Amino acid sequence: QVQLVESGGGLVQAGGSLRLSCAASGRTFSGYVMGWFRQAPGKEREFVAAIYWSSSWTYYTDSVKGRFTISRDNAKNTVYLQMNSLKPEDTAVYYCAVGRYHGGPYDYWGQGTQVTVSS
Repeated sequence: QVQLVESGGGLVQAGGSLRLSCAASGRTFSGYVMGWFRQAPGKEREFVAAIYWSSSWTYYTDSVKGRFTISRDNAKNTVYLQMNSLKPEDTAVYYCAVGRYHGGPYDYWGQGTQVTVSS
């Protein structure tokens, strides 16, 4: 059974930083893609960043390029999202998810972690 557990959310002032973690378990993820998504109140869930377990490929939505960095630690089966220069519009619940390839469906999701950026 695949489990994804996010942590690291919290309240931060605009311009600050947070690092989210997603601990994955339950299967071998080699060849799979890990994604971060977010959903703000009253808005649809949106893609933030993705990384493959087995390559250096990464992808970001335009609004976070240059501010967020996705990375992974294969030994710990953990994916990270380093978020710098945070803005109030980054406020959302952040979710990690696993899929077979970017652009395809993500099959497993974590429970989410709240990020709140105050102005």
